[in-house]
Amino acid sequence: MLSDEVTEVLLAAVGAPRRAELLDSSPRSRVWRVRLAGRRLVVVKQITDGGDPGADADTRFAREAAGLRLAGRAAAPAVAPAVLATDPAARVLVLEHVADLGRTDDWLPGYAEALARLHALTAPADAGALPAWSGPTATDAESFLALARALDVPVPDAAPEQLAGLLDRLDPAPYHALLHGDPCPGNDLRTADGVRFVDFERAALGNGLTELAYFRIGFPTCWCALSVTGAPLAEAEDVYRSTWRDRTGKDVPGDLADACAGWLIQGDALVERAQRGTADQLARVPVQDFTWGCVSARERLVHRLGAVAAMTRDHDRLHAVGRLGSALADRLLELRPRPRPLPAWDARPW
Repeated sequence: MLSDEVTEVLLAAVGAPRRAELLDSSPRSRVWRVRLAGRRLVVVKQITDGGDPGADADTRFAREAAGLRLAGRAAAPAVAPAVLATDPAARVLVLEHVADLGRTDDWLPGYAEALARLHALTAPADAGALPAWSGPTATDAESFLALARALDVPVPDAAPEQLAGLLDRLDPAPYHALLHGDPCPGNDLRTADGVRFVDFERAALGNGLTELAYFRIGFPTCWCALSVTGAPLAEAEDVYRSTWRDRTGKDVPGDLADACAGWLIQGDALVERAQRGTADQLARVPVQDFTWGCVSARERLVHRLGAVAAMTRDHDRLHAVGRLGSALADRLLELRPRPRPLPAWDARPW
C-alpha cells in the first residue's frame, strides 16, 4: 500500500494512483511500480532511514535527486529514468517507468558505453552540484600495510611512500565526471535504446576511472562481485574510452592503475553499505573470511590484489605496491578454505 504522503505527491504531480506494486529494494528505500489513471506507469521511490535515524536519509535523497537531474542532460538515448516530480519533505521521487529487457548474453559493451556517457555529462562548472567522490584515506593505507604485517608478508621499503603518493593522485578536486556511486549489475536496466542506470543515492563528482575500474577490480561496491578478463575486458574499456573521447574530445584523464589500487586498499569495499565505517574490515581478513552476497572477503581481495599486481609490474609509481599485492595474494591462497576465483562476468543471472 502507498502511504498517504506518497499518494498526495502522486496526486499533485502526475495523477491518481490506481494500483501499486511494491518492488524489491534495499532497506534504505521503498520502491513501487504505480499504474495511474489512463494506464500510465511510473516508479515511485521513497528514501527511508531503514530503521536507523542516523542513516542520512535526507542526504541520500538530495544526492539521488541531483544525480538524476544531471543525468537527465543526456541526449537520446537517455542514461537514467526521467524525473517527473520530487517532494523533499517526504523524500519521494516520481520517475519515468523504464521497462527492463532482462538478461542479455553480452551486456558489457552497452554498460560501458552508458557509463562513459553518464560520466561525460558534467564539467567544472558543475562543481558543488554533488559532493566530491570520497576515496581512500591515510587510515586505509595504514590498514593495508597492517594486513601485510598480520599475514607475515614483508612490506617493500618503497610501498608506504608509494601509497602516500597514490592518495595524493586520487584527490577528486581536479575531476568533475558524474559518478553513479554504485554502478552495479542490478542498477543497470537494459532497454531497446541502451542501458539506463538507477539508484543514484551515492552520486558524486570525480574521476570516471573510479568507476571504469569496476571491470578490473570486480565491481567493488556490489554484492555480486564478478570477474572480467581477456577480450571482454579489453572491449569494454575500449568502448568506454572511445565513447568518452567522442563526447568530450579528449582522452580519459588519470591513471586506471591508480583507480584500481584505490579500491584495493579500502577495507569498506569488502562489506555492504550498512557495515561501512563500522570496523577495520582489512583487519578481520587474517582471522575471519566473512561473506557478502555469494563471495567471501578473501575471494574479493585475492581478485583485487591480482588485478593491481598485473597492472603495476612496470609502473613507475606503484611497482612496490604491486609486488606487495602479489605476495599478499599468494599468502591468502594458502589459507583454508582456499579462496575461489570470482564468478565470471557472463555468469550474471539477471
